[in-house]
Amino acid sequence: MGSLFAFCIHQSKPIPFENWPTQNDKYSHKNLDSQKVELGRELFYDPLLSLDSSISCSSCHSPYNAFAHSDHNLSHGLHDSIGKRNAPVLFNLAWLDHFMWDGAIHHIEAQALFPLTHPNEMGMQIEELVFRLEKNKKYSQQFSTIFNEKEIKTKHIVETLGQFQLSLISNQSKYDSVAKGLQSFTEQEQRGYELFKKNCNNCHTEPLFTRGSFENNSLSPDPILLDSGRYLVRLDTNDIYLFKVPTLRNLRYSFPYMHDGRFQKLSEVLHFYTHEGILRNNKKTKTQFPIRLQSIEKVDIIAFLNTLNDSKFIYNKKHSYPFHFMNK
Repeated sequence: MGSLFAFCIHQSKPIPFENWPTQNDKYSHKNLDSQKVELGRELFYDPLLSLDSSISCSSCHSPYNAFAHSDHNLSHGLHDSIGKRNAPVLFNLAWLDHFMWDGAIHHIEAQALFPLTHPNEMGMQIEELVFRLEKNKKYSQQFSTIFNEKEIKTKHIVETLGQFQLSLISNQSKYDSVAKGLQSFTEQEQRGYELFKKNCNNCHTEPLFTRGSFENNSLSPDPILLDSGRYLVRLDTNDIYLFKVPTLRNLRYSFPYMHDGRFQKLSEVLHFYTHEGILRNNKKTKTQFPIRLQSIEKVDIIAFLNTLNDSKFIYNKKHSYPFHFMNK
């Protein structure tokens, strides 16, 4: 084991933030406006944005769950209506080109608009939302100051919500500290890292731990949900059962896993892909399922995945509930 570790420990190192892929030019965090970000934060946590003022964006995207949710396998909306997918995490979005599990949304501002108006989510009519915000003295003053216009417009609302979401960057995990040379992996974490790069990195590519691509995750379709994934967007038979590859950062906080939340534990996910996954070859990523791993190797991979958890991001007060505004 000692000689094997000596071989592994020098094989590769994490990728530091300054060497991350280029952000989408439309969404560079360097272009964020602090006032718009703060207003978007306030809107994000305000149930005023739902039809009956019962839920907010944060109801399904809690900061303590890496802006996902853990209380239900599937997202819940207005009148406790149940959606057909698990709410995805909201961070490092500036590096993505498509949003939602099926990639139906191509712009961060449209992504904000979709749940606002969906009848099974927040159920709001945009005209009604604008009316409510203009009646609210605090919001009307803020919008007027920031956009220098008397009337609140839809584009103002989605821009601020989009700016807040783009400000959510997670890059302070142990993995990132190792990349900076501030910490070192344990022997087990390093072994897990090498196993990860060999078996998982094709789809969950570091340092974002997703390529942003759409893949068949090999899950048997839920007989009730009958979710055919990206096919519903493009109506291309090649897209049947394709779902966006999720990031593996902050998995400690963002359970349950997969697009329908069917797995509660990482061990269940690894068991599926090493025992139950449909035997097939992914031609695009050259990945074969099931993945052949010994029990100890799965433990090592989980140890590495735990280095991707970013508690500083989770408990960052800059994007938590804005008590200073809501309590006025």
